[in-house]
Amino acid sequence: MASKKSPLTQTKEDHGTKEKLVDKLVTLLASIKKTDEDKDELKARLLAASNKKLLRLFEVGSQIREKFGSVEKLAEAAAGALGRAKDAPYLAKLQALSPGKLLDLPHSAEKRGKKAA
Repeated sequence: MASKKSPLTQTKEDHGTKEKLVDKLVTLLASIKKTDEDKDELKARLLAASNKKLLRLFEVGSQIREKFGSVEKLAEAAAGALGRAKDAPYLAKLQALSPGKLLDLPHSAEKRGKKAA
């Protein structure tokens, strides 16, 4: 039985170095979410984060980019799955959530729908 690889090992195997992973994350986050934060500040904050957190951010960001394209479209899909697609204040509230929580909303709503049926 093989043991699970450490975050450091995963980072080195998949991305080479932590700096390369952070560079990929900065471009990924810029493509899915519009922010006012300077890229250099974001890069400095991400370099201080753990490898495990960086890998999780990269996974979530990649899923959002592949399935929805942007955080705004993900929020619209989540609101639609919850039956509140035309509720503008609710949509604004959803866009303020973290990408990870927002990504989980449509999945949770889908599971609740199956359970109720």
